[in-house]
Amino acid sequence: MAPSKLTEYEKKRLENIRRNDEMMAALKIHSTASQLSAATKRQRVGASKSYKLSPEKKKAKSESPIVIRRSLRTRGMPPDSGGLDGFSVETPDRTPKSISPQKPSPRVMGPLSTRDAYSGEGSDRALIDTILSLEKKPQLGVPIKKELDRGEVVKMEQSDGILHDSVKGVVKDLHLDCDIKIEKKETESCVDFWSMNLKTENIARLVPGRIMAVRFFPCNDVRMVVAGNKFGNVAFWNMDSKGEEGDGIFLYHHHTGPISGILFQQSCLSKIYTSCYDGFLRLMNAEKEVFDLVYSSDDAIFSLSQQPNNVHSLYFGEGRGGGLNSWDERTGRFSSQWILHADRINSIDFNSQNPNIMATSSTDGTACLWDLRSVNADKPKSLKILNHNRAVHSAYFSPSGSFLATTSADNSVGVLGGVNFEDSSMIYHNNQTGRWLSSFRGIWGWDDSSIFIGNMKRGVDVISPSQRRTILTLQSPDMSAIPCRFDAHPCKVGMLAGATSGGQVYVWTSS
Repeated sequence: MAPSKLTEYEKKRLENIRRNDEMMAALKIHSTASQLSAATKRQRVGASKSYKLSPEKKKAKSESPIVIRRSLRTRGMPPDSGGLDGFSVETPDRTPKSISPQKPSPRVMGPLSTRDAYSGEGSDRALIDTILSLEKKPQLGVPIKKELDRGEVVKMEQSDGILHDSVKGVVKDLHLDCDIKIEKKETESCVDFWSMNLKTENIARLVPGRIMAVRFFPCNDVRMVVAGNKFGNVAFWNMDSKGEEGDGIFLYHHHTGPISGILFQQSCLSKIYTSCYDGFLRLMNAEKEVFDLVYSSDDAIFSLSQQPNNVHSLYFGEGRGGGLNSWDERTGRFSSQWILHADRINSIDFNSQNPNIMATSSTDGTACLWDLRSVNADKPKSLKILNHNRAVHSAYFSPSGSFLATTSADNSVGVLGGVNFEDSSMIYHNNQTGRWLSSFRGIWGWDDSSIFIGNMKRGVDVISPSQRRTILTLQSPDMSAIPCRFDAHPCKVGMLAGATSGGQVYVWTSS
C-alpha cells in the first residue's frame, strides 16, 4: 500500500523534532539526564535500605557477674566506723580494737564454750577470774532497795520468807503471800541530782551498733557494766580494771540477733541469762566457761525477767502474739503459758512488796497488772489496765512497789499509784526516737521520787511523779550521743548507766 502524502503541518512538526534532537545532542543533554536519573535511582535505593531495621544482635554474656552495691544497713551489718571520727574523738582511750563487725555466728543448737564465743582482744581469762572471785565471796543475795518514810535507802535481806530491814534491826512482815493491797508512800529523793556528773573515764564504747539492754553487775565489790546489742554481742566492762588488755572490755558473740534481756541469777552471780530475738535463751556459766542453751524457739523472745525469791523460774515474752511463758529450770519445762496481750510483750516486772503481782507492757498499747495466783490459762484477766494511744515500751515498779511507771510511743510517761494502783496520771515526754535509735524506757532511780529517761538533746531527763513534770536534765559536753536504755546500780546510790545506739555507755556518778 502506497504511503499517504504528508501535509505541510506534519512536515513542519518532523522538521522541528529533528532540529531539536540535533540541538540536544550538541548540548549533551541526553547523557547528562541519564547520569542524573541513575544517580537519583541509587539514592532512592540507598534510602530505602537505610530504613530497613536489621535484627538486634544479642549481647554476649559477661564473664564476670554484675556487682550490685548495697549498704551495710540493708545487709544487716553494723556501720564501718574505721573512717569515722565521731567514735574515736568521743572515747579514744576506751575504744577496744575488737568492736569491728564480725561475721555472724551460726545458730548453734546446744552449749557454746566461752572461748569459741569470745570475740574480743586477747583472752577473757581476767573476766572469768573476776566473776568467780565475786562468787566465792559471801553474798547476802541481791540487795533490794527500799524507801523509808524519812527518805532513807536501806538494804533488805531475805530470810525464811521474811524481808528484814537492815537499819536499826527493824523487821517488817512482807511475806510472799501478803495481800494484793499496795499502800502509797510519799517519799523524798535520797540522792542530790545536781551532784551527779559524768567523768571521761566513765565513758566507753562497748559494742558495735545499737545497744538493746544494759545492766550493772549487782554487787558492791566491783563496778561492772553488761550490755547487749542488736547483732547478738554481749560485752562486759570492768570499770575498775587497771591497765588490763582492752581496758577491761570483754566481748562475746553467742547470739545471732538483738539481745532482748540480761538477767543475773539471784543466788549465783557467776550465772547470767541472756535472751534474744533469735529465739534462744542462754545461760553463761562462768565456772564451767560455757554458754548453756536453756530454751530455743522459732519465735523471737522480746523480754525476760525473774520472780523475786524464786531462782528456778524464768518469765519471758515469746512471739508477736502476746505470749508469756513461765519456765522451770529444774524440770526443763513450762510451768505456765498464757496469751496476755494482742501483740508482743516488751517488758516484764515484779512487785517488791508482793512478788505475785506482775506488770507487763505491750506493743498493743496497754500495760497490765496480773496476779500470778489467779491468772486463768484460757481467759486470763488482768487486775488493772493502763491504756496508751500507741505501743508501750516498758512498765516498771518503783523500788518500794508503790508505783508503776510506763513509757509509751504516744509521748507520755504514765504513773499508777495509790491503793491497788487506782490513781493514774500521764506526764508528757517526747519519746519519738525514730527507727535508728532504741526506744526510750523510763526507769526508777533508787527511791520512788524520780524516773530517769533519755531525751533527743543528748541528755537525761529526771521526772518527778509527784510534780508530774521534768525537774532536771543531766547534760555533759562529753555526751555526744543520745542515751536510750538505762540502769540504776542496785548497790551504789547515784550511779546511773545510759546506753546509746552507737554502742557507747555513759556512767553518771554522784559526789
